[in-house]
Amino acid sequence: MDARTIIAAVRDGKGLDEDAAHWFAGGLADGSVGDAQAGAFAMAVLLNGIGVAGRVALTRAMRDSGRVLGWNLPGPVVDKHSTGGIGDCVSLPLAPALAACGAYVPMISGRGLGHTGGTLDKMEAIPGYRPDRPSAELQDVVAKVGCAIVGATDDIAPADRRLYGIRDISGTVESVDLITASILSKKLAAGLDALVLDVKCGSGAFMKTAEDAAALARALVDTANGAGCATAALITDMSQPLAPAAGNALEVIVSMEVLTGARRHARLETVIHALGGEALALAGLAADAEDGAARIAAALSDGRAADIFGRMVAALGGPGDFVEHFRDRLPAAPVVREVLPARPGIVAGIETESLGHTVVRLGGGRLTAGDRIDPAVGLSALAPVGAAVGEGLPLALVHAATAAAADRAVAEVRAAYRLADAPPEAPALVLDRIGR
Repeated sequence: MDARTIIAAVRDGKGLDEDAAHWFAGGLADGSVGDAQAGAFAMAVLLNGIGVAGRVALTRAMRDSGRVLGWNLPGPVVDKHSTGGIGDCVSLPLAPALAACGAYVPMISGRGLGHTGGTLDKMEAIPGYRPDRPSAELQDVVAKVGCAIVGATDDIAPADRRLYGIRDISGTVESVDLITASILSKKLAAGLDALVLDVKCGSGAFMKTAEDAAALARALVDTANGAGCATAALITDMSQPLAPAAGNALEVIVSMEVLTGARRHARLETVIHALGGEALALAGLAADAEDGAARIAAALSDGRAADIFGRMVAALGGPGDFVEHFRDRLPAAPVVREVLPARPGIVAGIETESLGHTVVRLGGGRLTAGDRIDPAVGLSALAPVGAAVGEGLPLALVHAATAAAADRAVAEVRAAYRLADAPPEAPALVLDRIGR
């Protein structure tokens, strides 16, 4: 068996069997499969697909390319994953809220992919925070604190580590087969008892239509449940940013406002409660999703989640007083500009993916694999659909490293907004649930 034969089989629509999947995943992990071959494989999968059996085979093979964690804890091991969007900082408040409700959360996360932000990039905006830890240290922090937001270590699904980066630079991010295998190989390697998935749908998501989002959700749920992990998915709206900020440090600020109660963010909190409720119900820590959502809301409002988040940050190298002084501890961009609309009006629609690309071009994401991220740049005070804008009511604030970058971003943000004279119908936030 060799890489060319496997790539050719996928290219010619012959699929991917168990033996081929394990051989190729092993080659990704040990480097015997080159970047060009990995890119060709990813493109072949995107164009031709590998079917249900191939998807399961690739997921298992990538999971088994490294270590699969085992746990001995007094509660269920639970996690959440989002398919990515703009202003999607749900993981930061949700992980400690789940831990406050009795779950243990080894949240193995990723970096920015395409136009979407990455949870690890957000956490690394916190000075000193180091998410790349050995598996033994991850297990120790989870046992002591209740949660840890970290990256996949070299021994956790190393095949996915290679393929994840290749997808970002080879134009193959949207493949349902590759998305499924990438997400679930890491999650299943973490030894989970329950998993809740947030599948985004809309102009800022990889899945633009409800039909595509439902197909991805069903693929994820069926594959994960078939592997023995209790899993459900919510399909949520990404036709506009979930939080009023996009950019790493700026999204951390919004997350801390939710955790500390400093400011309410209704759309973001709705999704946090809904996903947390599903996770607690799947794990047997709540009677049903509604009961679980109430428990998550209580953990956020009474400060338990904030306390756990602070202890997690300190355990992973960040400031011990981060919760109390988060604004002072985070980096700030030197140039901040208002984005005023061309005319007064009401926000009727947003090209949300365009906003994500603006953040990337500001330096808040990667255009090539080796790019360094500027954690301070991005967009804040993003006007939501239905908001009135005009003189004194900007579309957003741009946070940039230079005046020239700010000028470009102002024009791009203005172009991404569509205005009307009357309020539009408010879009639904949680669109569907896909379960076992």
